[in-house]
Amino acid sequence: MAEREAHSAPPSRAELENLMGADLRAMTAGSDRLGRHFARQHHLHNSDLRALLHIMVAETAGEPLNSSQLRERMDISNAAITYLVDRVMSAGHIRRETDPSDRRKSLLRMEDGARVLGREFFGPLGAHLHSAVAELSDDELLATHRVLMAMNDAMSAFEDELQTASGRSAQDARSDNGHSTEGR
Repeated sequence: MAEREAHSAPPSRAELENLMGADLRAMTAGSDRLGRHFARQHHLHNSDLRALLHIMVAETAGEPLNSSQLRERMDISNAAITYLVDRVMSAGHIRRETDPSDRRKSLLRMEDGARVLGREFFGPLGAHLHSAVAELSDDELLATHRVLMAMNDAMSAFEDELQTASGRSAQDARSDNGHSTEGR
């Protein structure tokens, strides 16, 4: 690589893809560290923070989650999700709303106070990110967005393959996982 840098030849396609993978892993690790700071500062369990993140992402996509969907995404038992949702609700971070498409179900929604806490903590990060991309053109940002969407799609496809390869439905795998750890 040092020789390549000396001649300033552009990296190959494979090298670029490897760099993007490394960047994604570094961002994931950095995001995890920041999330842990937030959780400590606000006296949250790490699982509470993960739940809030899933709820926020789903709301942002216009597809709010019910408890069952959150349980599937977090890969925990029915008992654990009930306890977690009750704990996060008691802390005032989320609420249940009746699902307009099925009144027998309820959706998990972020409370305004949780949004305020998030903005207060992560607002400075937003300023850093804004500064970091200030010199990039709109076309570069659009291309970056397309790359990130493609990477998310690839991760979803891989997760589906893992579930299919296991010979069980995602529901069965998650239920078995939750029951195998109960009572320990």
